[in-house]
Amino acid sequence: MRLTLERKKAIVKEVAEVASRATAVIAAEYRGLSVADMTRLRRYAREANVILRVVRNTLARRALEGTEFACMRDGLVGPLLLAFSPDEPSAAKVVREFVKENNQLVVKLVATGGRLLEASAVESLATLPTHEQAISMLMGVMKAPVEKFVRTLAAPYSALVRTMAAVSDQKRAA
Repeated sequence: MRLTLERKKAIVKEVAEVASRATAVIAAEYRGLSVADMTRLRRYAREANVILRVVRNTLARRALEGTEFACMRDGLVGPLLLAFSPDEPSAAKVVREFVKENNQLVVKLVATGGRLLEASAVESLATLPTHEQAISMLMGVMKAPVEKFVRTLAAPYSALVRTMAAVSDQKRAA
């Protein structure tokens, strides 16, 4: 099906807008995937808040031109699926989990922070915590010293109460 110039401009604008909000992009070759497999992949992506786009490479190059993912420009060759992630690990986790079930999806390019990474970086990106997980880990680390300080301050009083209760129990038993 032939795309009109207006439709091409709309696709480029849409992909550029998605890319400007993303922090990581994974380009994977989807050759050999069935429609059911693609539907399952899209469902996984939707659940993880990852945006998948299948676009012509020439349009993708134009869309990525003004973004931090311009480094992917030369690698956009062949039938590629672009996975745009709001945080680094989301797209990597979706792709990694899908590849476990179906090895026909082959990661070709990974880009984050304006750098092009090797395709094997998907594994290391997938192990990173998401934004919410990182914040909760930080809060736990920040809260731990305060909790320990409060327990240390309360320890003499709780020891006194336990000692008095033990003495009271001894006197009742005698």
